[in-house]
Amino acid sequence: MKKLSFLFTLIFTIVVLTACGQSPKTKLNPKVPNPYKVKAEDIDKPKNKPSKFRTGAEQTEVYLPLLKGKRIGMVVNPTSIIGKQTSVDSLVKRGVNIVKIFGPEHGFRGDASAGVSIDDAVDAKTGIKAISLYGKHNTPTKEDIADVDIMIFDIQDVGVRFYTYINTLQRVMEACARDGKEVLILDRPNPNGFYIDGPVLDPKYKSGIGIQPIPIVHGLTVGEYAQMLNGEGWLKDKLKCKITVIKNTGYTHDMPYVLPVNPSPNLNTAQSILLYPTTCLFEGTYLNHGRGTMYPFTIVGAPYLKGKFDFSFTPKSIKGMSETPLFMNEVCYGLDLRNYDTENFRKTKMLNLSWIIELYKASPRKADFFNNKLSAEVGTIEARIGVGDFRQQIIDGKSEKEIRASWEPGLSKYKLMRKKYLLYP
Repeated sequence: MKKLSFLFTLIFTIVVLTACGQSPKTKLNPKVPNPYKVKAEDIDKPKNKPSKFRTGAEQTEVYLPLLKGKRIGMVVNPTSIIGKQTSVDSLVKRGVNIVKIFGPEHGFRGDASAGVSIDDAVDAKTGIKAISLYGKHNTPTKEDIADVDIMIFDIQDVGVRFYTYINTLQRVMEACARDGKEVLILDRPNPNGFYIDGPVLDPKYKSGIGIQPIPIVHGLTVGEYAQMLNGEGWLKDKLKCKITVIKNTGYTHDMPYVLPVNPSPNLNTAQSILLYPTTCLFEGTYLNHGRGTMYPFTIVGAPYLKGKFDFSFTPKSIKGMSETPLFMNEVCYGLDLRNYDTENFRKTKMLNLSWIIELYKASPRKADFFNNKLSAEVGTIEARIGVGDFRQQIIDGKSEKEIRASWEPGLSKYKLMRKKYLLYP
């Protein structure tokens, strides 16, 4: 009996310990600290990383020899990190001769709002000249890179066509190809790299948020996209840029990746990054998509939807995020997607069009739904979706299945073409 009692106690203990080790699926709670606010000093510790995984920037032993005796320009922002420091600060301490810093939208230190032009300046911390590559001066001039031998591009992308950093990459490659300069790309994972979806951009709707014929979710890292720009002859005048890609190690496209640093002020949670390919479409509607709150791209609504939805929020002016949000200081009613299970994107490999369909059907102001003349905060839906028939499809009540059918055969052709440029499985 004593042996049976001991055996029963042992089994019971194992079951309890096993149960205690299980954790329910974590959902975003507004009161929980931002999941990106990790301790920077922990980023470089192997115990906190998947086995063998390292970003391109972390592999200094691979690329520092390439920089020896060279004058370096760096295209960077706050996502450009090596351990607990920006890659600029880290490489300066390692003796790299950085002569210019180039910052994209939001600036090098990331403190400018979306769409705001930034003046050139001297970086206060390093004393290095910082040049803005956003606004009218979006391409390095001959003068800008005359004293640069190698340009380093080290920016975290989120894998979406209308996220402007890949456009900055193209312009940097064009400038360097024009002037015979090399581009060294420190690759980073794509948090939305596990799927490819959306219509391929129609050249008629080319804009500052979409240049090349790729779908909304393109399924490429920055290094892979650079290879595509070269390989498809998409650079200006069909120039070819000399590029070297320092690959991520231990990375696959299907690997979940939570960014250690916010990629931009309004993508401030892991939830927002995974929702962004879908919810950024609301920038082309007369709806507030969370700008003016601490939850951009995870909530959406408008004052005129009162009585249609219970959830509400009030946009306010927030410096560095959104100073003049749509419907500022007005109560908006709509959808709260902060607890939406983003694993659905991984399962379906699809954008979610049901939300824009639902909100259009519920709107008592259908004539204004896609009217970008009502506010400077509203863009055209065509520039975001990338094709000309989506607006009418929503108005006509087309199903998601019918809308998706119109994306073919372009989407399938892109998927096939993409395979030529993959650096990772």
